[in-house]
Parts: sequence; C-alpha cells; structure tokens
Amino acid sequence: MQRLPLFPLPVVLFPGAFMPLHIFEERYRRMVADCLADGRPFGLLHHEPDDQGPFLSEAGRVGTLARIEKHHPLPDGRSMILVKGESRFSIAADRPMEHLYYEADVVPYVDDCVPKQGVMADVRARTLELFLTVVEAMPDFDGPVPEYDLNLDLSFQIAPTIQIDARWQHSLLSARKETDRLERIEAVLQAALEHRTPDDG
Repeated sequence: MQRLPLFPLPVVLFPGAFMPLHIFEERYRRMVADCLADGRPFGLLHHEPDDQGPFLSEAGRVGTLARIEKHHPLPDGRSMILVKGESRFSIAADRPMEHLYYEADVVPYVDDCVPKQGVMADVRARTLELFLTVVEAMPDFDGPVPEYDLNLDLSFQIAPTIQIDARWQHSLLSARKETDRLERIEAVLQAALEHRTPDDG
C-alpha cells in the first residue's frame, strides 16, 4: 500500500503516455512542489466536477501514477509540467487532509490475467493493422506513423490518440484484460471506417 497525492481532472492519463498540465490552483502548486522535493509521483484521477460534484476519494477508484518529467515555473507562481503515466492504481482508503491537496492509500491495479505472449502478439497485430488503416485513411495524414511495441499493452499505446469521450477512456483504463481493451478499440476503429463519406476516398 502506498500513500499518494491525488490530482482529480476531467482527463485520463494512460500508462506510458505524456500529458502537459497547467498548475495554477494553490493546493496543486503545493502538491507539485512536494512531489518534486521528494521525487515521487502523484495520482491522476478522472473526475468530472460538473457531473460528479465535489471530488471524493472513494475506495475502488482507478487512476494512473503521474511522474513529473519536466517542470517550468512561471513568474506568478503558476507552472507548466509534463507528466508521464506509469502504472495504474486503485484507491484502498481515503486519508484525512493533512495538506492542502487530497491524499489516499492506494494499491496497484493490474490485469486479472496475462494471456500467452504468442497469442497476444497476434491479437495486437490485428488491432494495430486496423488502427494503421484508419490513420492512413485520414485526409490530413502525411506520416510517418509512430512505432508501437507489440510486447507491451497496445491498448494503452493507441488509446491516447483516439479522440473520444473521457468517460469511455476511463472505462478503457479500468478494464482488466488487454483483450477486452483491444476489442473496445477495434469497435471504435471499425465504426470510424464505416462512417467515412464517399468523398473521404
């Protein structure tokens, strides 16, 4: 179990993905300063305040460890940071606020099972082929396509490029099987191909 600072935002950070963040609220200025001083990550959690109301760190909520890769302070105390997603976690227990920012005890959130590597490589290759077909069919595509590692979770490598509702992204992040995540991604990709207009080529 790990004690972790929490940053609720209406976005989803996937493992391995990079995300720029603008830090302006006082509580998160303090959180970033503490994380930089201790060399530790914080937990980024998807939260829609307009729909979900005030943030509550309920047990079971799933998020991603965010490691600060770059920090650019601004003259007025704000800062720009670049974070990289690490592993997933789930909240085990809320903690009383000892600082300005939220904290919780968290535990690793891992897949239920790991499929055989050979079988998984074939499934990932099929999804990647479909993904590249969609990308190359885009009117403004001019290449090159980034390289993807079929030995790692392809779902998390592709997901950040899919412009879709954050709730869908969080549902994908919370899925505990790579095959399930790839099936969801394939459904979106297939729909994108089917809804292309004749003028699209």
